[in-house]
Parts: sequence; structure tokens; C-alpha cells
Amino acid sequence: MPTLSNRTRALGTENAFVVLKEVKTLQAAGKDILNFCIGQPDFPTPPNVCEAGCRAIREGKTGYTPSPGIPELREAIAREVARTRGIAVSAEDVVVGAGAKPFIGYSVLSVTDPGCGHEILYPNPGFPIYSSQIGAHGAVPVPAFLDEGRGFVLDVDRLASQITAKTRMIILNSPQNPTGGILGQADLEAIAGLARKHDLWVYSDEPYSRIVFDGAFRSIASLPDMAERTLVVDGVSKTYAMPGWRIGYAVNRSLSAAMSNWVTNTESCASQPAQWAALEAITGPQDDVTRMVASFRARRDLIADGLNAIDGVRCHKPGGAFYVWPNVTELCHIVGAGDSEELRRRLLHEAGVAVLSDVHFGLPAPDGSQHIRFSYAASAQDITRALDRISAFVAKGRAGARRN
Repeated sequence: MPTLSNRTRALGTENAFVVLKEVKTLQAAGKDILNFCIGQPDFPTPPNVCEAGCRAIREGKTGYTPSPGIPELREAIAREVARTRGIAVSAEDVVVGAGAKPFIGYSVLSVTDPGCGHEILYPNPGFPIYSSQIGAHGAVPVPAFLDEGRGFVLDVDRLASQITAKTRMIILNSPQNPTGGILGQADLEAIAGLARKHDLWVYSDEPYSRIVFDGAFRSIASLPDMAERTLVVDGVSKTYAMPGWRIGYAVNRSLSAAMSNWVTNTESCASQPAQWAALEAITGPQDDVTRMVASFRARRDLIADGLNAIDGVRCHKPGGAFYVWPNVTELCHIVGAGDSEELRRRLLHEAGVAVLSDVHFGLPAPDGSQHIRFSYAASAQDITRALDRISAFVAKGRAGARRN
């Protein structure tokens, strides 16, 4: 039999979908599972957005579009990014893709060369596709650990020590998946200083830019001389509850031609009806977004406060996105779990609560601490039920430990 390439055999994955398959299998067998493992809003796509997509189909707007997207959508994105990031943007700077995720790979391909040892710094814990795509395209992934003591933001001093002559790009994600952490102004300014000093690109992954609870969203692109070296990446999946519509975009004047060329070589273009739906999402009423964010804020408070009331759990209250990343090091000791992955499996099979463990988001924390991720894109009722189940699981584990 012909063999697979080494890069394919080594390719990582997004374990949220792996665990989701396990959850669906258990649910199909009749198990009652409360699912907190998948990161997508549980709200429907707004009706006006759905109608815009359907109208495009009825009007025959179903063919190819220019690779960087329909002009109307690129112009709307340019206006929105200029307004929200405070930078000058033209439609020619914008490239639309089939979701925001493809731009991770396109950016690696655009700023590194295979076999040269070019390095890219990425947040750890972080979205697993960062390291997967960096390695698959022949660059070297270098994890930049987040500081739990400061609300899971990058340790800028450590980041500075990791930059070498081979470094080509720093990946930022704020608000962050999986922790919900947000980079503050001082951190952004310090990172921008490193990017200028070492002449680096910055990939600013901003799909949660509208889901911010504490203060205002800040993009590193808004800082002096940073728009030219920052690829701003966003989309409609999280903000408008449109994950399956697969529309994302990247914004940078110098890189837009390269991004467009990669789209041509891979996707050809994003779905035309979905692009018209995205146009309506961005330019139409924003009431649904406001209601969704308010609901996420209430759920954040419910789950963070509830987890902190459970023995062995310490949960930082995140500033954005819809994830919590509780420290469960002590909880593992209480219930006799060797690590967070064993705890995850036991929560699933013994308590009926589906979460992800820290091994799904990168390398272990340097201090050996253990974490799990909850996506609180779930109803308040399900959050309350899950907290009750975990409390019962902990009580049973503590009682079992006393008997032993």
C-alpha cells in the first residue's frame, strides 16, 4: 500500500470534535450527558441574516465570487474594522475566506519557508490548530505560556526571551480560547514593542472581539505602526451565531494579495449565499448580538461562581469569550484522578458532564497544574444541573477516599 506523508501522520486535530463524537455516541445509547465541550453559540442565527442567505439563493447568487470575496462584503468589513479597531482600512485590504480558521495556515505559508527553521510563537494553552498548522507547513511551533496569576495572559518577559533570529510571527488571541483571558493595554503595548524591535508579523486572532464583558475590546493593530505588521482575523461565527455558515476574514494591506492567492489555490472562494448573509449580519440590526452577549455574561457569572463553590476548584472569572478554564489540581487529588484527562473521562462517564482537558489545548503547564475547559454556550438550567452533578461527584470521591 502507498504510505501517508509524515506531515499527515503528525497532523494535530481539534479535540472538541473528537470528544463531541464520544458524547454523541453515549447520548445515542441513551446516556444523559450535559455537553460543555464544543465552542459554538447555542443561539440561532438571527432571522434577518437567514433571510439574506435565502434571498441570495432565490436571486441566483450561487456562483463563484472573486477569491477575496464580493465587493459589498469587503467594503462593509473594511468599515467595521476601521470603526472597531481605529485603523485605516480599505476594501482592498480585506480577504474573505471559508471561516477564520484557514487564515492560520495561509499566514504560516505566507511568512515562513519550510526547511529554514522559521519559528512562530503561539499561546499555550491555546487553540490547538495553531501548533498543528505551524508544524504541518514546515515551520517550528514555539509555545508561549499564559500566566494564570495574571488572568491567563502572556508573560511578556518570557515571550521576549523566546524570540530568536528565526522568529517570524507572534500569534495573539484575545479574548482567548480556552481561558477567556484578555490582553490589557499595557500587555499589548509591550508585545507591540517586541514586534517592532524584532521586525515580526503579528497574527491577531479576534473572533471573540464582540464578546467582551469587562471594559472595551482592544486590538494590537490599533497601536502606532502596528496595523502594517498585524494580520487582523475575525469572522461571523461567534458574534452572530453563524459557525456553520463558514465566513471569516483577514485584514492587512501588505498580506491581502498573498491571502487572496492562497484562497484561490484552496477554496476558490467562500460560499456566495453565505457572504450575502454575512453582509446582512454586519450591516443589519445588532440587537441579537447585544442580547447574546448579555446572556453570556450572566452565564459566566453563574458557572464561575458555581465552580468556585466546589471543593478543589479555583476558577478565574474570564473577561470575554464563552469559556472558563478552572484549575482542578486539588480536585484531581480529592477524587483520585491522575490528571485532568482522567478527570475529564470520569466526569463524562460518572457524572454525565462533557468538558475538555488541558491536554487538548497544548503542552502541560510548567508548574504542573491541571485545568479543564467548559464552554458555557449552554442554558443556565444545564449549567446549574452540571454544577450539581460535579458537586455530587466530588462528594462521592471524597467519601471513597475516606473509606480507603
